[in-house]
Amino acid sequence: MRVQRTPWWYFPIAIIIGWFFGTVAVKTAEKSGVSLIGAPWTIPIALVIVGLVTFYLAWQVHQYVTANNDKRKSWFDPKRAVFALVQSKALGIAAALLAGWYLGQFVLLIAHVEAPYYRTIVIQCGVTGLVCLADMVVGIVGEWMCQLPPIDGPENPSAKRKCKKGNGLFQPATKERY
Repeated sequence: MRVQRTPWWYFPIAIIIGWFFGTVAVKTAEKSGVSLIGAPWTIPIALVIVGLVTFYLAWQVHQYVTANNDKRKSWFDPKRAVFALVQSKALGIAAALLAGWYLGQFVLLIAHVEAPYYRTIVIQCGVTGLVCLADMVVGIVGEWMCQLPPIDGPENPSAKRKCKKGNGLFQPATKERY
């Protein structure tokens, strides 16, 4: 399986998309009585927990990859590395979208900070936006930490050379064997 790193330009685009929808939510809340703005304090707490779990999983993969062959843990499963990578990718993009959403609200509502209702929302959106930016960085770093070294399988050029010399583990298929 070949997985590529998330291109850098996905993150600014996700922030811009989130920013657009965050400002639309503020404009909609100002024109109608429906309020989609702000964030309860459980959101940044949950985002911090998800970020810490993701970083821990990516750190485990990085520790496994950078260890010597003798010190590698036999219990480590490559599926865990894939899971950590997918979680890091998802966290990075989702956090970028949410950062745009909350920071877009923050910028539009900062002018109304003198009102107690908006002051609370501005503080909530600012804190949550910063937590989302931190989670985006955790996602990007987690992707980097989950890079596995290439495995010397039968399709690797060095394994093919060994196979031709006859001193490799992989024996070429010959007509005599079948």
